[in-house]
Amino acid sequence: MRFEKPNLFLYRIAQLACGVVGRFGFRPRILRNEIKGKKGPFVVIANHQSSLDFTSLINATHRSMTFVISHAFYNTLPVKGVMRRLGVIPKQQFQTNLQDIHRMRAVLENDGILVIYPAGLMCEDGLSTPLPAATYKFLKWMKADVYVARTSGTYFARPKWSKGFRPGRTFLDIYRLFTKEELAEAEDCAVRKKTDEALLFDAYREQEELRIKYKKGSCIEGLENVLYRCPHCGAEFQMEAKGNRLSCAACGFAEEADEYGFLHKCSDVGEEIRYVSDWSRRIYERAHASLAADGAFSLSTDAKIRMIDYKKHKFVEVGAACVTLTHEGFHLTGNLRGEDVELRIPTTCFASLPFSPGKHFDIQHGKDIFRCYPEDGRRAIAFVHAVKALYEIRECPVC
Repeated sequence: MRFEKPNLFLYRIAQLACGVVGRFGFRPRILRNEIKGKKGPFVVIANHQSSLDFTSLINATHRSMTFVISHAFYNTLPVKGVMRRLGVIPKQQFQTNLQDIHRMRAVLENDGILVIYPAGLMCEDGLSTPLPAATYKFLKWMKADVYVARTSGTYFARPKWSKGFRPGRTFLDIYRLFTKEELAEAEDCAVRKKTDEALLFDAYREQEELRIKYKKGSCIEGLENVLYRCPHCGAEFQMEAKGNRLSCAACGFAEEADEYGFLHKCSDVGEEIRYVSDWSRRIYERAHASLAADGAFSLSTDAKIRMIDYKKHKFVEVGAACVTLTHEGFHLTGNLRGEDVELRIPTTCFASLPFSPGKHFDIQHGKDIFRCYPEDGRRAIAFVHAVKALYEIRECPVC
């Protein structure tokens, strides 16, 4: 397959722009950089705390790198032509076909550097998104040295549930994880264990060690769209956030965030939960247990549906549908583009769902992406937790 080398002039401009964003938004500090000056082909895998993690990585080496990004993001950018000339490779999240593999292999066969974010999604709660099971075999298929670019702190500098930057110190650690010879000889479970150790994270436990202050770091407005279940009374979608306070309208449980982003109980009921990640994990574990015990599980919502208009480079509304998730997958029943539709979409390969807290979630079906806007946007996170749980119950092997 033909390899499109990044246009060097445009790439240097992108590096410069990313350097400015990094300097004023992330203030990155490089701990190690083992790819600086390295020649030949290799793969860089990175964790994903923020949507702009790449702005720190792109300047780690003077050589141009080929980034793999989501198909939806690529096709809704007004500068799609520029992205193509930068050599960016679009790929459906959680789905890798032979054409994608050939395009990525072509980068390495031409002595290039391939950069991928295996989780596919940035985290919403400080916890890394599960890695798709195919990741570990994919690394072996690439037949190249693999490096890790691990960021810390970018979740707090630009949390998914908030808007804009919260400038503060972040860190980037780049080191070799596997040689191609080690990958060729390693068992899949060994590759899985070492890769997970390198990429999985809990940003709040990292923050306990780093103790970095971020601008407006105590403001948690928007977090109610992630922490949607009260840990004391169990009520759903009753959490309200204002300033640095998050409280339950049903029982009065409340916590306040400090300048480091940690939570402290400020009500007479309930127990203190210090980390957002722990609170979110409790919600997920409850959803997991419920799904595992209920073979007739069903979660539904009426939603407006948007799809990509490739000429306008954006999502446009195409109709409405009832969206139902069961153990078998998604079922969409409604009217899209003037036609009655009834679709069944298996979730076998979905490790999670792309989503925007409090707004929408995406369902991918082949080349189509259905962006679903529930009547109550807060319900988006419930579908995300359910899909994660279904994937873990069904797909994740025990090594």
